[in-house]
Amino acid sequence: MSDAPDGMTYADYLELKVLLGAQKPRSDHHDEMLFIIIHQTKELWMKELLHELRFAVGLIGEDRYAEAYKAMARISRIQAVMTLSWDVLSTLTPVDYLKFRHVLGTASGFQSAQFREIEFRLGLKDPKFIGHYPEGGPERTALEQALAEPSLREAALSALERASFDLGDKSTEALAAAWLRVYRDPERWFELYELAEKLLDIDDAMVAWRQKHVLTVERIIGLKRGTGGSAGAPYLRATLEKRLFPELWALRTEL
Repeated sequence: MSDAPDGMTYADYLELKVLLGAQKPRSDHHDEMLFIIIHQTKELWMKELLHELRFAVGLIGEDRYAEAYKAMARISRIQAVMTLSWDVLSTLTPVDYLKFRHVLGTASGFQSAQFREIEFRLGLKDPKFIGHYPEGGPERTALEQALAEPSLREAALSALERASFDLGDKSTEALAAAWLRVYRDPERWFELYELAEKLLDIDDAMVAWRQKHVLTVERIIGLKRGTGGSAGAPYLRATLEKRLFPELWALRTEL
C-alpha cells in the first residue's frame, strides 16, 4: 500500500515552489540566471555526493564491499556530471560576465562549505579551511564533524589493516607497498583490488573537475583575482597536483 498522501502532486513532492523560487538575479542582465542556476545545481549535486560518500564510508567499515562499490560508482557519475557543467558555464563570455560580476560582491565559489566537506570526507583534511566559517554556524559544524569522522581514505586504510596488511608509518611509500601486494595478487584480494580501482575512479574524476574548473575560470576572467579575494586561476592551478590517493598512483610505476 502506498504511503503517499491523497492529492500529492509532482510539484508538491519536489517542493518546486521553493526550488524554482530560489533564483533571484540581482541585475537585469540575461546571463546572470545561468550563473545562478549552474552554481545552485552544483550545490544540489554536492549534497547528493555527500549523502553517498557518508554511506560508502559506513559500508566499507562493515566490509560490505559490493554495496560500497555501487555508492562509489554513483559518486563518480555525479562527479562526471558536475565536470560537464563547466562546459555550460563556458558559454558565458568575459563580456557577458562583466555585466553582472559587480553584484556578486565578495561571494565566491571558494566559500562553498559543501565542497570543503567533500574534500574532508574524501581524505583531504585541512583544518585551516574551518576558520573561514563563523563559529557555531551550520557550515563550520558540518566541517568539524567531517574532520572528526573517518574519511573515505581512512576507511580504505582501515580495510587494509583488517586484512592484516602492515601500513608502516602510513607514508605514501608504505601505503603504496601495501596496495602493491593487492595488485600483484588480485584474485586473492579481489575485494580490496576492486575497492582501490573505485577509489582511483573518484580521484581521477576529482582531477578532471579541477582541470576543467581552471580552464573555465581562465576562459571567463583570465588571471584576475576571484570575487572573494582568492588568487583566481593561479590558485586553482596550484590545486591540480592534489591527489586523494597518491599511493594508488605511485604503485603503478612498481607493477
